[in-house]
Amino acid sequence: MRTFKEQLERFYRLLSHDLGIDLGTANTLVYVRGRGIVVNEPSVVALNEKTGQVVAVGNQAKAMLGRTPGHINAIRPLVEGVISDFEVTEEMIAYLMNKGQEGTRRFLGPRVVVGVPSGVTNVESRAVRDATRNSGAREVHIVEQPMAAAIGIRLPVRDPAGNMVIDIGGGTTDIAVISLGGIVRSKNLKVAGDHFNNDIISYIRSEFKILIGEKTAEEIKITIGSAMPVGQLMEMPVKGRDLITGLPREVIITDVDIREALAQSVDTIVESTREVLETTPPELIADVMQRGIYLVGGGALLKGLAPYLEQILKIPVFVADDPLTAVARGAGIILENMDLYKETLIANEDDLPIQK
Repeated sequence: MRTFKEQLERFYRLLSHDLGIDLGTANTLVYVRGRGIVVNEPSVVALNEKTGQVVAVGNQAKAMLGRTPGHINAIRPLVEGVISDFEVTEEMIAYLMNKGQEGTRRFLGPRVVVGVPSGVTNVESRAVRDATRNSGAREVHIVEQPMAAAIGIRLPVRDPAGNMVIDIGGGTTDIAVISLGGIVRSKNLKVAGDHFNNDIISYIRSEFKILIGEKTAEEIKITIGSAMPVGQLMEMPVKGRDLITGLPREVIITDVDIREALAQSVDTIVESTREVLETTPPELIADVMQRGIYLVGGGALLKGLAPYLEQILKIPVFVADDPLTAVARGAGIILENMDLYKETLIANEDDLPIQK
């Protein structure tokens, strides 16, 4: 026979949906229990400055970046993994939650697990919790993204063994060593995908005297960006505004140029990984050397990054399968096994015992 608590949980499940949200600086993914990842859209919101109304969210809003008239502003409400505009983030989460539950009956608000960068402060995690609850969630749980990613790629995080994950997202890079359902050592960097884009913009401006936009920089990074040589020379034409004449101009950029542009940021990630390893207990280091380091997040797709890290750190480095969705998949696994993974969640300060 089921206990009263189990019956109540079953009743809630029938009347609502469980959602896992990877709240990223660049993209937000929504996992719906029983259906998988149903939403994967950019974390961008277009606002009408005259009326204060939200004009577009996600893909539609990203298409407006750099192309809007004066009164419409396309913004990213999350900066470096942290909520910078509470009301706009609330609107975005509500839109994406509703989109994830489209075509289904809803009698109660969903139970939600949200992924956030490691080492967030109480104020930052409360902002995420409040924004999600105000968007219609019945119950909100917070999990650190490297932990969710490790669960998503099926690493044995609950075992007494070291698992190492590097999550290179849009706004932040999380480096974490995990054991027994908790993060033993971690470091959060503001050097990630968006920083790579800015490096490319700055390099092309200084070397070629051409100004390009963020969207073009991202396209260059994906097409010919690499951390080390990966075979034949790659090149692509790039159009921008000549800083001297003010007129449009096209130049040919090679992978050598982009490697030079990204070199400092890639080395920052390598050095930070080394720092985390230096402070990790020896027993866990032995496990990491045997199991290897796993790369997740969009930055894991940078060509040659895994072999470059392996060459310097002398530890096997693997790119996880489908690294972009690892955190969302991990949030989904937590939802389906809440009792099993309860200790991996960030404690809600409202539930903590009062210190006398």
